[in-house]
Amino acid sequence: MKLRNVFSKEDCLKVVLTLTGCLMIGLAGTVVAQQANADSVLTLLCKGVVVDAESGSPLSYASVLVTGTNRATVTNAEGEFSLRMPASYSHTKLMVSYMGYQNAYVTVGDFLNGKNRLRLKMIAVPLPEVNVVFKNAETLIQAMLNKRKENYVEEPTLMTAFYRETIRKRRTYVGLLESVVDVYKFPYSSERNDMASLFKVRKSTDYSKLDTIVFKLMGGPYNTLFSDVMKAPENLLTDNVFENYTFSFDRSTMLDDRQVYVLNFKQRPHLTEPLYYGKLFIDAQTLALVSAVYDLNLERRELSNNLFIRKRPLNAKVNVMKARYTVNYLNRGSEWYLGYSRVELDVSVNWKRRLFNTNYESVMEMAVTDWTRNFRQDEFNAKNRLKPNVIVSDEVDGFTDGDFWGQSNVIEPDKSIEVAISKIRKHLKNRK
Repeated sequence: MKLRNVFSKEDCLKVVLTLTGCLMIGLAGTVVAQQANADSVLTLLCKGVVVDAESGSPLSYASVLVTGTNRATVTNAEGEFSLRMPASYSHTKLMVSYMGYQNAYVTVGDFLNGKNRLRLKMIAVPLPEVNVVFKNAETLIQAMLNKRKENYVEEPTLMTAFYRETIRKRRTYVGLLESVVDVYKFPYSSERNDMASLFKVRKSTDYSKLDTIVFKLMGGPYNTLFSDVMKAPENLLTDNVFENYTFSFDRSTMLDDRQVYVLNFKQRPHLTEPLYYGKLFIDAQTLALVSAVYDLNLERRELSNNLFIRKRPLNAKVNVMKARYTVNYLNRGSEWYLGYSRVELDVSVNWKRRLFNTNYESVMEMAVTDWTRNFRQDEFNAKNRLKPNVIVSDEVDGFTDGDFWGQSNVIEPDKSIEVAISKIRKHLKNRK
């Protein structure tokens, strides 16, 4: 599988688990970040929870956009969201969208008194089938790829993004990191790698005091940018896409009141190289990819492990149990922007002469909250620029700022994470 980045697949897709105590995981990625100028006064905190209107179940990773602006966020696993904005926005509308549901609009001022519940209604109207327009799924995929330069941003863009890492060992969360990332994103037609730099970071654990074996994530925000399918489609769809994958139509759906074609894809059974399987969501009007959810095929365990594991203990076997990617794009006028990306990675460590395995579950997610084209290229902070194999948790010193975190738009952690982190802090204080 060809990666056009200057980093080889062996450099980007690696993990480390050493006997002296470190499990590091790196995924292919290319991120971009640059923070837009913050508003001088941020006085409104808008918080809410998005749920299904009938069942009341939370809608995870729904898009929340402040209309008329570039401010946006996504809901967390509990359907919760949080946004800070100037007081002048109190009468502005929020647009909340989720695949297969009707858009909802609510005034910012209605959400200022704590968490408010917003119920989205599922779309139940019959939709025309995609194969009325396209004879086969391959034709639709080719049309999507052909219109990539037309549909996505073709000017350098400076983005503000919030990046978050969580690591769970068995049922206990042992790591939580949040950071503001500056993203310099090159045009989607450019073969240059997007760049990322840190602006603010905070973490809630000290990995070295939690276990003799420590799980760390290599790559930081670059991992989440790897799932930006339209920036480097060959990372997912490969150069020989139709030779490597089979495509099939699924039932169409709706997003932002627009019809969306749904395609299933999976690698052909005779191939030995670990590729992917999942769903692509394509806007019927523009033929732009608006969302993708896909997993790495782990059937050939040894080959898939080699993509992630760089070093491992001599007395243990390490297996990757899940590698799942999600990417969502936002529509602004005639162009589509990266809005949210997420990587879920599960690893099992099977120790010799031990009855139970050690299981780690990690989530890396990044939400783009603002972007601009009106900037000077030299504004990008080269001093704090990240390397693709960076361990962000080791770079925190010098970026922590307690006052800052009280005034920022942060992806809300799950309630269970908050409880677990609180217990870990108390545990660390009591240790000698």
